[in-house]
Amino acid sequence: MAQILVRNLDEAVVEQLKKRAKLNRRSLQAEVQVILEAAARNQSEPLDMAGFLDKVQAIRSRTAERLQTDSAELVREDRER
Repeated sequence: MAQILVRNLDEAVVEQLKKRAKLNRRSLQAEVQVILEAAARNQSEPLDMAGFLDKVQAIRSRTAERLQTDSAELVREDRER
């Protein structure tokens, strides 16, 4: 297996990773490995604006028949309560 070394990480980032690792009952190294592997699987190629818009259109086409409520209208209703 290949190895990588990441230098100069912000201490706050390392602490967050340690907390996440502890919650998942993994070592810091195992947690970072899981994160990197998931990121590599989900983003096998950089997503450019055209790719992003294609994904947006695909989602819209799947939900086109559903009634969509304007979020501003929902916020307004909530504030009036």
